[in-house]
Amino acid sequence: MTDVLRRGRASLAFSFFAQGVAFALLVTRIPAIQDRYGVSDALLPAFLAAVPILAGVGSVSTEQLVKRIPPSRVLRWSQPVVLLALLGVGAGESMVELGVSLAAFGLAVGALDASMNMLGVSLQRAYGRSIMLSFHAVYSLGGILGASLAWVGAHWHLALWVSYLPVVLVLLPAALVGSRWYVDGGGDADVVEEKGEGGALAFKLLLPLCLVMCFAYIGDSTVSNWSAKYLQDVLGSSEQLATVPYNVYMVTTLVGRALGDLGVRRFGAVVVVRLGALVAAVGFGVVAVAPGPWVGMLGFTLLGLGLCVLVPQTFAAAGRLFPGASDAAVARLNVFNYVGFLVGSPLVGALGDAWTYRGAMLVPMVLVLVTLVYARSFAAQPDRYGGGHERPRTADVGRGSNGL
Repeated sequence: MTDVLRRGRASLAFSFFAQGVAFALLVTRIPAIQDRYGVSDALLPAFLAAVPILAGVGSVSTEQLVKRIPPSRVLRWSQPVVLLALLGVGAGESMVELGVSLAAFGLAVGALDASMNMLGVSLQRAYGRSIMLSFHAVYSLGGILGASLAWVGAHWHLALWVSYLPVVLVLLPAALVGSRWYVDGGGDADVVEEKGEGGALAFKLLLPLCLVMCFAYIGDSTVSNWSAKYLQDVLGSSEQLATVPYNVYMVTTLVGRALGDLGVRRFGAVVVVRLGALVAAVGFGVVAVAPGPWVGMLGFTLLGLGLCVLVPQTFAAAGRLFPGASDAAVARLNVFNYVGFLVGSPLVGALGDAWTYRGAMLVPMVLVLVTLVYARSFAAQPDRYGGGHERPRTADVGRGSNGL
């Protein structure tokens, strides 16, 4: 293992961490943002929906960008835009400024998510073993820190820009310095149809992973948007206790991802994905039938342990499925991240209002179980040497974003 790869892995891990902090600081302070700009309850969903929609545009655009420039360069300049847009959200005064800042945040997040995972997939290929979950574990750690900083800001009634400015001043220069050591090495985006005779067949091969990505984010958005309301309104918890499930979910997500790579190396991605889907389904089932808040808390804990492995392994599987076009595959797959995020919260809310919230929890349970049908798509792909494991390639090992 070369120093180039080690530095590349460390610098990319910091990017995942910084993005976790930034995203958590935005989504956990939505009520404060709404109050600052006077956004009505009727208008708020439009603002919130615009971010993932524009992120999908940013991800699709990144597929085209990486045909001309390496993903490391996209990541190097999209991450500062995300951080500055976050500061813009906190410092703006008018609704127009909020709209511009959120638009910049959404577009840059799409490019950032796609390019980060492109580099993660190519690094995993160069390492020759599973390391993808470790990057997403660091993202979860950043999310926990960001949510904690948001709590501090809310507790002390700090202005949004006061909460955001120190974070941006620390993370932005550190991310720029760390970007010197990113390691490129994905595939040519022009050959994404290498597995078939056209784009239709290529998309057919990628579609199972797209569905798994979408279903995983429907489950994730259900927890992030409805866990507090469910515990308080359905299970009768106190307001203070209702804030705990999401924090527990984030911690168990971190733990599951920190240990997940070991599971993949020992048992294979198919087994880990199946186990994750089963654990998540059991978690939704426990939440749906919970007689009280503490049993409901157990269900959300299981959800964190189960859902946490699905998204990183989906990106890794796309890289294996299209080893010569992993950048394009990751960019297209990443769009379904935002589709799931957009669908999940309104779906559960509509079902809860029309039926019951207990019944609504069974829908993401069924969707995550569908992952079992597609689990074989996560199997290691035979390489040109006839084996079933990833091999490091000389081009991947030697190419750094700084020319190493």
